[in-house]
Amino acid sequence: MKYMLLIYYEEQALEEAERVQCFGDSALLAQELNTEGRYLGANPLQPTTTATSIRVRGGKRLVTDGPFAETREQLGGYFLIETKNVDEAIAIATRIPMVSKGTVEIRPVVEIPGLPEG
Repeated sequence: MKYMLLIYYEEQALEEAERVQCFGDSALLAQELNTEGRYLGANPLQPTTTATSIRVRGGKRLVTDGPFAETREQLGGYFLIETKNVDEAIAIATRIPMVSKGTVEIRPVVEIPGLPEG
């Protein structure tokens, strides 16, 4: 089963040196997961100040600067993994470096037939 591990944290939670360390630790985790055959993808996201939200209502497009919702923690990155079950996904989520400063949400991925392979 595929799971998306969504990483939420306060964008100002890390000093630059901590951010560099977090990225390095995340890359190591990705390498380990790849060796185990569980890695499908991972990336940090740019800050919410770079976000653009799009809505179409009544056939009209509305473009708004910023994220969809104002919250204390923002979506900062993700891991896309493949595991046998949610317990394995939880075990991996606890290894994500930012879990100690934020929240990792685990969501099963709906696999739609006909989508191109990534």
